[in-house]
Amino acid sequence: MSEKAVIIVHSGDMDKLCSALIVANGALSMGLEASLYFTFWGLLRLKKNGLNKGPLSKMNLLGLGKMMIKMRMKKNNVASFERLMADFKELGGKVIACEMTMELMGIKKKDLNQNLIDCYGAVGTYIQEARDASITLFI
Repeated sequence: MSEKAVIIVHSGDMDKLCSALIVANGALSMGLEASLYFTFWGLLRLKKNGLNKGPLSKMNLLGLGKMMIKMRMKKNNVASFERLMADFKELGGKVIACEMTMELMGIKKKDLNQNLIDCYGAVGTYIQEARDASITLFI
């Protein structure tokens, strides 16, 4: 096993994406390699201007809950999703977009923010990435 964290980002919910990015950035800042494998609804966050589009997983309250959480994040100096993703990339993090999900959901490469994605792959790509990881998470 190597000192590596691999996280499957399955959910596109705002709070779950935030958790994945914070954990991944934490791993990178502690000297581990880190990869995020975006699949199913998580992949939607890689669409152009999609990082902020997800709903809150609980108590969304027609968007009011999401607005309240964003205000609390700002008040407590939690970085924006754009900043968290930029930090992840700057620290050497790897973003993998699931090709099978793209096919199932009719998502084309042109629909995605190419600046965020390091590679495209299916389950074999994830398995290869995770097979020697010391930390694997499903969010």
